[in-house]
Amino acid sequence: MTQSQPPAAPRHAAPDQLSIPRAPRTVRFWVVPICVTLALLSALAGLYLGGILNPTTNIRHFPIVVVNEDAGPTGRQLIDQLTATMDRSKFDLRELSAADAATQLDTGKAYGQLAIPADFSERLDAFAQSALQPGAAVRPTVTTSTNPRAGTLASSIAGQTLSRATAEANAELGKRISAQVAAQAGNPLPGGVTLALAAPVDVHTEVHNPLPGGTGNGLSAFYYALLLLLAGFTGSLVVSTLVDSMLGYLPAEIGPVYHFAEQVSISRFRTLLLKWAMMALLGLITSGVYLAIAHGLGMPIPHGWRLWAFGAFAITAVGVTASSVIAALGTMGLLVNLLVFVILGLPSAGATVPLEAAPRLFGWLSTFEPMHQVFLGVRALLYFDGRAAAGLGHALQMTTVGLIIGLLLGGIITRVYDRRGYHRIPGALEAARPAGPET
Repeated sequence: MTQSQPPAAPRHAAPDQLSIPRAPRTVRFWVVPICVTLALLSALAGLYLGGILNPTTNIRHFPIVVVNEDAGPTGRQLIDQLTATMDRSKFDLRELSAADAATQLDTGKAYGQLAIPADFSERLDAFAQSALQPGAAVRPTVTTSTNPRAGTLASSIAGQTLSRATAEANAELGKRISAQVAAQAGNPLPGGVTLALAAPVDVHTEVHNPLPGGTGNGLSAFYYALLLLLAGFTGSLVVSTLVDSMLGYLPAEIGPVYHFAEQVSISRFRTLLLKWAMMALLGLITSGVYLAIAHGLGMPIPHGWRLWAFGAFAITAVGVTASSVIAALGTMGLLVNLLVFVILGLPSAGATVPLEAAPRLFGWLSTFEPMHQVFLGVRALLYFDGRAAAGLGHALQMTTVGLIIGLLLGGIITRVYDRRGYHRIPGALEAARPAGPET
C-alpha cells in the first residue's frame, strides 16, 4: 500500500556558511571592492573634468557658415581676411548660399553664421567717400548669428570666435580704406575721420531662431535624454533584481528579514523574455509619465506623441540591452552597464560640450554610445521641429541597431547557457521540484 507524503519543502543551494566568517579577514575581501570602486570613480572624474575644463583647447572642425551676397569685391576680401585670422585646423568655415546656411543652422550642423549683404561693397565705398564730402555717413553692416538650439556652449564659442575674427578683419579693412581716403585727400585726415575709418563695418549680432522659455537655456534636451537613458539603465537593474527575487534565485532582504521565495523551474532564456517584456511595458508607461511631468513643469513640447514614442523606444532599447548584459555576465554585467551607459555615455553625449570642442576620445565614443544617440533624437524633437536631418533619423537608426544587438546578445547567450546545463544555481531546478509519492 502506498502512502502519500506531503511535498518536500524546496531546497536551495546555499553557499558554505563555514567560509563566510573568514572572508572579512582576507586581503582580497577588502582590496577587490575598494580597487574596483576607486577605478570606476577615478575614470568618472577624469572623463568628466577632462571633457569640460578646457573646451577651447580641444576645438577641431568647429562648423561656422558664411553667406556672401555682396555684388562687389569687398565681401570676398572680408571673407579672405576672416579666413586668415581663423585657424582652419580648428574651424570649419563653410561658404554657402543663404538657403543652405539656414538649413545647416536649422538642423544643428552649424553653430554660427556670418552674413554679408548684397550692397556691402557699395555701402563701404559710400562710407569712405563721406570722409571727403559733406553729408550723412552710414557704416555698412554685416550680421553674425549664433545657434543656441545646437548647444549653449557651442553657440557661445561661435559668438566669441566670430566677434574676435570680424573685429580683426574690420581693423584690416579700416587700414586699407584709411590709406585710400588719405591718398585721395592729399593731406593727413582729421582725427575724427581717422577714428571713424578705423572700424568702417558695423557688426550686428543676433540669435538665430531663439529658444523659447522653459528650455533651461538649451539644457532641457540633455536632461530629458538623460532621464530616458536612466529609465532604461536603472529600470533594467530593478526589474532584473525583483524578477530574480520573485523567481527564487535571489534573496529578498528587507531590514532584518532575509527571505528566499520558492524557486520556479524556469530557464535563463524564458527569464530574460519576462524581463524584456517588463522593460517594454515600462518604457511605454515611463515615457508617458515623463511627458506629463515635463508638460506640467512648463517645458515646450512641440511634438508630444512623437516624443512619447521615441522615449518609449529608447527606454526599451536601453533596458533590453542592459538586461541582456546582466543575463550574460551576471554581477559583472552591472559594472559593464554602468561603464557603458553612464560613465562613458554622459561626457560623449555632445550635449553640454560640443564634440568639436571635446577630446577626440569622446568623438569616437559618440559613434556608438547610446546617450549621444538618444540626445540627438530628443534635441531634434524639442528644438528642430522633429527633422530627420537634425539627428532624429540617425538616432532611430542607431537605437534600432542597439536594440537588435541586445536581443541577439541576450537571446543567444542564455540559450547557450540553457543547452549546456549552466543553471542559475547548480541543482536548483531539480531541488525546487516537489518530491514524488513514495511507494
